[in-house]
Amino acid sequence: MPFSFKMEYRGNSWHETCFICHRCQQPIGTKSFIPKDDQNFCVPCYEKQFAMQCVQCKKAITTGGVTYREQPWHKECFVCTACKKQLSGQRFTSRDEDAYCLNCFCNLYAKKCAGCTNPISGLGGTKYISFEERQWHNDCFNCKKCSLSLVGRGFLTERDDILCPECGKDI
Repeated sequence: MPFSFKMEYRGNSWHETCFICHRCQQPIGTKSFIPKDDQNFCVPCYEKQFAMQCVQCKKAITTGGVTYREQPWHKECFVCTACKKQLSGQRFTSRDEDAYCLNCFCNLYAKKCAGCTNPISGLGGTKYISFEERQWHNDCFNCKKCSLSLVGRGFLTERDDILCPECGKDI
């Protein structure tokens, strides 16, 4: 009779050739295995049968992972649609099913300030002024001539410019 190693796990013993994966029936030997419901699986078989599959790369998620729109993702696969930066652990938003980092979202979709032309995100309690079809950051809503803040004050318009009543009295 050929020499065989004895395999032991949780008080049970097997011949080396009898300690097999429940799914593929191959000997596990000294390779890693995962027990489930009194059955032993080699790691690849366990992943195929029980692990969640990443929506993006279709590979098994073995540790961690992210759930977005009730679907599983690897942290590394859950990235901004525009810049491909990893979104896990970052603030992000979405549009039309696509996830974006806040920077890309603001640059692509946010209204632009008529004063500084930068996006108005509205995040973090950022307040802004809206008049007709234009918007301004609070800090940018100033008289074109004297730079007086017009937040909460009356103002006049001259073409695309906004003016305080004093600077606008001659128009």
